[in-house]
Amino acid sequence: MKMKLILTTIAVLLLTLDSPAFAAHQNATPANKTAIQKQTAVQKQAVQKKSAHKPVAKSRTVQSYRLANGLKVLVIENHRAPVVVSQLWYKVGSSYEHGGITGISHIVEHMMFKGTPTYPAGKFSEIIAANGGTENAFTGQDYTAYFQQISNTKLALCFKLEADRMQHLSLKAADFSKEIEVIKEERRMRTDDKPTALLGERFNAMAFTSSAYHHPVIGWMEDLNAITVKDVRKWYHAWYAPNNATLVVDGDVVAGDVFRLAKKYFAAIPARKLPEQKPRHEVKQYGTKRITVEVPAKVPYLMMGYKVPVLLNVKYKADVYALDVLAGILDGGNSARLSKDLVRGQQIATSASAGYSMTEKHETLFTLSALPNKGVTMAKLEAALHKEVETVQTTLVNKKELERVKAQVVAANIYQQDSSFYQAMQVGMLETVGLPWQTKDKYIKAIQAVTAKQVQQVAKKYLVETGLTVGVLKPLPINAKQKAILDNSALTGGSYVR
Repeated sequence: MKMKLILTTIAVLLLTLDSPAFAAHQNATPANKTAIQKQTAVQKQAVQKKSAHKPVAKSRTVQSYRLANGLKVLVIENHRAPVVVSQLWYKVGSSYEHGGITGISHIVEHMMFKGTPTYPAGKFSEIIAANGGTENAFTGQDYTAYFQQISNTKLALCFKLEADRMQHLSLKAADFSKEIEVIKEERRMRTDDKPTALLGERFNAMAFTSSAYHHPVIGWMEDLNAITVKDVRKWYHAWYAPNNATLVVDGDVVAGDVFRLAKKYFAAIPARKLPEQKPRHEVKQYGTKRITVEVPAKVPYLMMGYKVPVLLNVKYKADVYALDVLAGILDGGNSARLSKDLVRGQQIATSASAGYSMTEKHETLFTLSALPNKGVTMAKLEAALHKEVETVQTTLVNKKELERVKAQVVAANIYQQDSSFYQAMQVGMLETVGLPWQTKDKYIKAIQAVTAKQVQQVAKKYLVETGLTVGVLKPLPINAKQKAILDNSALTGGSYVR
């Protein structure tokens, strides 16, 4: 489900904040922490000045303002604690890249911490930490974002630092030479030496022939070996501009004050003519695609993915919400079908899951994946997943199942209200992929309107063989050295959060 997927992403980000690698800004951070770093307690300002700038749009939760140079500022006032989350989102990620420079958006993200003439390498992080804050960044297929969590009295400091590196990044050749090796090692740890991640990467490349989602966020190793600092400079200067960014602030602030600060620090940065993006539509698929990855691994793994639409390209909006509910029917906790039927019932899988996200920028996949139980063949496991799909195509889901999924959506929505970081990320992600932030407010109502018949219809319409890709991880024998590598890779997640 969309909500489940976003919550997982947020969990990785929040857990990252408490890791040693995060503080050092080295490799992507292990996602096995259990608590977010506590913020330094700072007294709230007694008086907050009213701003003369009026928002151009306002709702119950979000107020917006656009600077003359194109920078969009979104503010969510939350006065429960004297802290603030500041996120700066750029409309550039791996889906903007072409062959030969894959991974370059992620490289720029790393280099953004290597300093400017005013604030040399390490100073950004040092200053934020000295003021009781935490900060990091992450790169996705459709965006790159930078964030800080800090006292509400220090928001101006965040803006000052971000405005500086938006236009004055040093990008020294010596820094690049070192950092590209860090990124290559990150790729080895999180993909090349992690069998399920390697399968996922090649599965995705097989599923998408011409789509912008064909290549991985971290890039192919062959491209990482060929990219130069000149390429990175060109990419940075092409995409890092105020008219290609959205600033999201959530916390104990007054919107008018935030707009005033944004104008003070960002207004002088000139807008740039952005590169023209040609449409990159996926070509028609004429049958099931299959890929087998044979590498040293402990257990086999199965992935299945059906091409499905997203909010930005679907003809009938109700379809994507029905697909979201379908994902919840199949994988929405212990009472969901995959867990109930395959794991506990037939006991042919040790785990099984389904996933779908309607908020991608391009056509995406409705995925099913599973780990077989000992002695179960991959053919039998795949047949069982096909049977689950066939069941929802031929038999209406019952009222109890439908209500369970809808109740989970409402509960998740209530839960996310407790996280300023989550709310800011939800708004930033939507705006950056091209969806209005108001989309989040329509989500619950749209999900509650989904009927059993609609779930059946989208299963019949989209979960078809001519849109299917199947990926299989076939384990090869593991020697002692490979076992140590696999044991280490199991402790490091697969996210490209720094």
